[in-house]
Amino acid sequence: MSRQNMRILQSERLKQLVQQVYDNVAFYRRRMDEMGVKPSDIQSIDDIVKLPFTYKNDLRDHYPFGLFAVPMKDIVRIHASSGTTGKPTTVGYTQNDIENWREVLARCLSMAGISSSDIMQVSYGYGLFTGGLGVHYGAETIGATVIPVSGGNTRRQLQLMADYGSTVLACTPSYALHLAEALAENAYSLADLKLKIGVFGAEPWTENMRLELEKKWSIKAYDIYGLSEIMGPGVANDCECHTGLHIHEDHFFPEIVHPDTKQPMPDGEEGELVFTTLTKEGIPLLRYNTRDLSTLNRSTCECGRTTVRMKKITGRSDDMLIIRGVNLFPSQIEHVLLEMGETSAHYMLYVDKINNLDTLELKVELDEANMMETIRDLQNLSKKIEHALNSAIGLSVKVTLVEPKTIARSEGKAVRVIDNRKK
Repeated sequence: MSRQNMRILQSERLKQLVQQVYDNVAFYRRRMDEMGVKPSDIQSIDDIVKLPFTYKNDLRDHYPFGLFAVPMKDIVRIHASSGTTGKPTTVGYTQNDIENWREVLARCLSMAGISSSDIMQVSYGYGLFTGGLGVHYGAETIGATVIPVSGGNTRRQLQLMADYGSTVLACTPSYALHLAEALAENAYSLADLKLKIGVFGAEPWTENMRLELEKKWSIKAYDIYGLSEIMGPGVANDCECHTGLHIHEDHFFPEIVHPDTKQPMPDGEEGELVFTTLTKEGIPLLRYNTRDLSTLNRSTCECGRTTVRMKKITGRSDDMLIIRGVNLFPSQIEHVLLEMGETSAHYMLYVDKINNLDTLELKVELDEANMMETIRDLQNLSKKIEHALNSAIGLSVKVTLVEPKTIARSEGKAVRVIDNRKK
């Protein structure tokens, strides 16, 4: 679709959406009235800047169903976040929402080269988490054979992968790395598998991590993006060019806003990613601030697709660590380690405050294939990593090398930081 035709479609859908939430969601009607905005003021997609933002706390404050725009008799499914900080964010889907979800997931998986001839092992968690069921129905929509194994039980994952001839693996990148390391210790090798594609998401991961996973699995790895508040997985996906994730902008209109001022930023500049759900019925959201940091690119991709692309997520504005006045994201640590290639990709960053001074300690596992011969070798590698990190992030980091498989593995989203300053 041309950019002009996309904007016409987005404008029509935005006008319908604003009228829908004004009439049916007391929260939005109150916010718009406070701002002096009426549905009639929204005539095109350019008018979106007149509308209020929505934040995760708004969903929690109206828990569980206060932001739903349809009666419960029209809600056919409920999902929720993990609720690790406060009340879970609860989302509801109408039958039409479910069909749209299938559609955008089918687009994503097709973009990754998956077809009806594939056998897809879905190792995202099932249940209230949107990952498992979301990808599951998208895979069925394109006719792929789905193995709904869910997360955990690593030995069984590998057994089914080998026995059933899985050609696609869908899970978090950190769990994919864990599975790859578990191959040999469970008496499997790549020769036993037919895997060719990985669809990884649900946590920020670097380009270097993609290359690492492709090397370890001998596959093509793709990034899938989504969040439960907007729909679940399927909001965006990267193509074979890996030059950004294509957003299904006929359903999800993206903006980038400044983290402090919340003012819209031009394409190419990094800020907080904001989405408006143009077609969602159950719990439509205006200008939902994801806190994910990204940029937008509206040029036509080399693959030929015209949809806007978002840069791969490197972190979140509210996950950002401020260490002695320096902003730091865990993904920066990962990038340095994988670029050096002299350790494994498993690490844990410990932040503390000693004598009122922030301190950083990085524990990183040695690579079994590159075990050090002497204590001096270990000391030299630690110093080398410390120097590389200092050059990359401008902070001094104490590096401690630990034995392989001593850092706890995650079967879901990886925990990479322990900030003892908050205790």
